[in-house]
Amino acid sequence: MESQRRAIVVGASSGLGAALVRLLAARRYQVAAVARRESLLSALHNDPHGESIHPYVHDVTQFEQVPLLFDQITRDLGGLDLIVYAAAVQPPVALHEYNFAKDEAMLRTNLMGAVAWLNEAALRFERARGGHIVGISSIAGDRGRVGSPVYNTTKAGLDTYLEALRNRLSRYGVTVTTIKPGFVDTDLLKNAARTFWVISPEEAAARAYEVIQSRRQIAYIPPRWRFVGLIVRSIPSAIFRRLNF
Repeated sequence: MESQRRAIVVGASSGLGAALVRLLAARRYQVAAVARRESLLSALHNDPHGESIHPYVHDVTQFEQVPLLFDQITRDLGGLDLIVYAAAVQPPVALHEYNFAKDEAMLRTNLMGAVAWLNEAALRFERARGGHIVGISSIAGDRGRVGSPVYNTTKAGLDTYLEALRNRLSRYGVTVTTIKPGFVDTDLLKNAARTFWVISPEEAAARAYEVIQSRRQIAYIPPRWRFVGLIVRSIPSAIFRRLNF
C-alpha cells in the first residue's frame, strides 16, 4: 500500500486544479486545496475522499500572504512532498485590444503568483534535499501568437522560470516538472478562437498524475501536442507572423 503523502494544489477550485485535487486525494495524498472561490472549495468536501482535502481560501495576487500561508499549510499537513501551481486567468482579448488591466491580471495570476508560491516550495525542498514542483503551463507559451499576447507571455515566462528552478534544484534531488496541456474543457476555453482535441479536466488530471508519478521534466498532455509544438516552433518568424492564431 502506498504511504500517505502531502500536496498543495494552488488554483484548486475548478477545472484541472480541482480534478487533480480529487485524484490526488484518491491516491492517498493529504491535499491542501488553495483557491479564491470559497464556495467551490467547500464543494470538494463532497468528494468520496473529501476527508483528505483541506481547503484554504486565498487570492494568489495577494503575494504578501504567501509565506505565512505556506508555512501554515506545511505545518497543518505535517510536511510537503508535492506542490502544483495551476492558477490561471485568460480574459477575452480582441485582436486589436491592448487593455493593461486585463494584461496585469494575467501577469499577476499566471506568472507572479506562481513565482510567489513556488519560491517558497523551492526554498523548503532545497533545504530538505527532496520534493516535487509542478507548474501547469500551456502550449500557448511555445510562440508569441497574435491572439492574447500577454497570456502567451505568462506561459512562456512560467516555462523559463520552471526551467531555471529545475537547473538550480536538480543538484539537491528536487524534481521540477512543466506540464503543457492543449485544450482542456474549462472556463479558459471560452476565450479560445478555435479548439480541437479538447479533453475533460478529469482526463487532463489523470495524464498529469502519470507525468508526476514518472517525474518527467517536461510533458505535453495529451502527448500529441508535443508534435504540434514542434511544428509551431519550427515555423520561420516571417511566416508565423502572418498566421491568424
